[in-house]
Amino acid sequence: MSADAHHLTGHGQDTHDAHAHSEGGHGSFGSYITGFVLSVILTVIPFWLVMGNVLDNSLVTTLVILALGGVQMVVHIIYFLHMNTKSEGGWTFLALIFTIMVVVIMLAGSVWVMYHLNHNMMPMDAHDVMNNAR
Repeated sequence: MSADAHHLTGHGQDTHDAHAHSEGGHGSFGSYITGFVLSVILTVIPFWLVMGNVLDNSLVTTLVILALGGVQMVVHIIYFLHMNTKSEGGWTFLALIFTIMVVVIMLAGSVWVMYHLNHNMMPMDAHDVMNNAR
């Protein structure tokens, strides 16, 4: 059977579509429900932590909320954006890693610059002005 005849019969096409659907296509209704339930749980937990004042230390509460936010981003990427290492030959995942690296570099650089500007350009006290005037 030639490639065109094989394509017309639909056998190869059906197998290819099922394979593409399971690896990088749209998710099933069950996967959307799973993603939704996980997202709701990952939203309710930080709300409960803050409103219930569950943890005494605000730094620990902040770190837990940031960690749960990171987990929620991963849930959205997997269940709603259908992104994994196999989708589109891995290029989508590679683009995501590159984007995350650029954002981290920009945020870290911005915080570094703002810290040093704040540290080096703060106005002096009256005591410092008098000592520098001598």
